[in-house]
Amino acid sequence: MAWVTDQRPTATELAACVQCGLCLPHCPTFRLTGLETASPRGRLAAMNAISDEVIPFDATFAKAMTFCLNCRACESVCPSLVPFGRAMEGARVELTAQLPSATRRLRHLILGRVLPSTRLMAAATAMVKVLQRTGAGRLLPKRWRLGLVGMRPIARGPRLAGEVFEPAVEARGTVGLLSGCVMEPWFPAVHKAVVEVLVAAGYRVVVPVAQTCCGALAAHDGAAETAKRLARRNVAAFAGVDVVVADAAGCSAHLKEYGHWTPGGDALAARVRDVTEFVADLIAAGDLPLSSVDRGPVAIQDPCHLRHAQRILIAPRQILVAAGYQPVEVDPDGLCCGAAGIYSLLEPEAAAELGRRKAAQVRQTGSTLVASANPGCEMQLRSHLDDWFRIVHPVELYHQAFIGEGH
Repeated sequence: MAWVTDQRPTATELAACVQCGLCLPHCPTFRLTGLETASPRGRLAAMNAISDEVIPFDATFAKAMTFCLNCRACESVCPSLVPFGRAMEGARVELTAQLPSATRRLRHLILGRVLPSTRLMAAATAMVKVLQRTGAGRLLPKRWRLGLVGMRPIARGPRLAGEVFEPAVEARGTVGLLSGCVMEPWFPAVHKAVVEVLVAAGYRVVVPVAQTCCGALAAHDGAAETAKRLARRNVAAFAGVDVVVADAAGCSAHLKEYGHWTPGGDALAARVRDVTEFVADLIAAGDLPLSSVDRGPVAIQDPCHLRHAQRILIAPRQILVAAGYQPVEVDPDGLCCGAAGIYSLLEPEAAAELGRRKAAQVRQTGSTLVASANPGCEMQLRSHLDDWFRIVHPVELYHQAFIGEGH
């Protein structure tokens, strides 16, 4: 059986791969297994074989697709510019269409209904908070327990939806902040830092009440209709702002690809900035200050959807330098830490091994302060590092240097 949906990998996407193999050493799952079927080249060959009806659409093919982290490190080094992430998302849509299962339907329910619901996420957050405080999380299955360990202790933060934050002077523009399904309830300190830094730079910051989850996790898991529905809602919610800023790298990467998911998506995508690139530009323009204080080294970990999907590498380092820190490279190759959205729940052994390797690289830097611009990466690092390591967003460190506790 060949493809059956309109989201399938296209002939143009698949034909772009020339099978050179330059992607292999940059693929974390190939590095783990040494298997061709666990490499970008092998996966694309399997997709081609499905298109030509050479192999059946079965559990073996499904495993090759779902074992991929979709970190897109292969895209960074591909001489043919193969849009691997798009092809992988299309293949996973097919998995949903052709290999239905109770487990997949449950995942789509969580990604499409629970995460976008502020009420349901509030209930989930309250439950996690109880588990953290009582220690009852140790009774959970290991794959869930590691994620709980990796979360920051949840503290009540203000709900930002509908809020407008005005600068002290006439606003130079309006920034719409994506509150996010995870960032607002679990990482409110990051939002606070981002809002206060942008206001200090002279921007009005609004948090549209009608917005919802960006849809990245749904898209990565093959829930195409859910991803489209969420994209349509956000296009409408952010229609009146000059710039759309996200402070989670996975969210900003997905927002920039909205043109694929909904009519009008290109217009929103053109206004999207990851907060690291936006703040770095403000620093470079002289709209935000530079520190004269030497605050020492900070290890910097590059989220895959910042480094590989968006090609943003310098900006986080510029922010840290501006705050007075000396960035120390964790991994020049930017290999995935193993978080990859819900990957740690679906492939716990592979995710844990990649997490251990990344943690070992962090330890080798000698720094106990780590900067990471994505919540999943932060949680993964926390799961595999000792308690004395501090993992924070680069903008948080900048905020603390000039506005917050470090001022």
